[in-house]
Amino acid sequence: MTLHPVNSGNFKLDGGAMFGVVPKSIWNRTNPADENNMCNWAMRCLLVESGNRLILIDNGIGDKQDAKFFSYYFLNGDDTLEKTVNKAGFSFDDITDVFLTHLHFDHCGGSIKYADSSRTKLTTTFKNATYWSNAQHWKWATEPNPREKASFMKENIMPIQESGQLKFIEKEGEFIPGMDLLFTYGHTDAMMLPVLSYKDRKILYTADLIPSVGHLPLPYVMGYDVRPLETLKEKERILTKAAQEDWLLFFEHDAVNEMCSLEMTEKGARKKESGSFNHFL
Repeated sequence: MTLHPVNSGNFKLDGGAMFGVVPKSIWNRTNPADENNMCNWAMRCLLVESGNRLILIDNGIGDKQDAKFFSYYFLNGDDTLEKTVNKAGFSFDDITDVFLTHLHFDHCGGSIKYADSSRTKLTTTFKNATYWSNAQHWKWATEPNPREKASFMKENIMPIQESGQLKFIEKEGEFIPGMDLLFTYGHTDAMMLPVLSYKDRKILYTADLIPSVGHLPLPYVMGYDVRPLETLKEKERILTKAAQEDWLLFFEHDAVNEMCSLEMTEKGARKKESGSFNHFL
């Protein structure tokens, strides 16, 4: 197995929404906000090269929304998903599997694109890939509650099913050799977190359970989470195991730190060291 971090670009979200009940005077130390209270976040994906399969974990926000939509999120940086996939030595047509941790727009928006310049027909971005979700989360996303409705955009989701490229994962456990899955239910229903065995280390792709180094303390839970108390329990269970077994965390949204190692302290699991993927591996 070979891993390739690929960044689909950065965007901005309100710092208060990202840290929930934690006061700005505290979270602003690790994630400084701009004059509009917005913090910068990555949309970092991961390519997993294993045998004859090339698996893309999540795919960012995409580029098919209108200017008004993008004006809310202040896209920035030079990276695009296609550019960073190409830099890793691949094209979109090489991708055999698209693994979607969950179906919020900043994780699955790149799944679908316009078929041509007329922008009238949608098609899958990865024409040779199987798209993976799970039945419980798919139902949750396609029959959304009012709280999450704006994050589950039909144009990102329904064309996957209509393409015939969609398959469902049935349970936790092994997805492929060296890639196991954990299901979590606090951020959204049945989000799937990959745990990868790589170079004698375990790597947790944290998705939205732990968006950044700044979210390691248990009470630092996003205002977006539908079951924040469940997120607390999931973070405690997973971070304790990760610290005890010396896992590395791979952050989807931390604009500065790709990864970190952990240590147990009297306050729970905390950052031991942070840095780039290449720094650790």
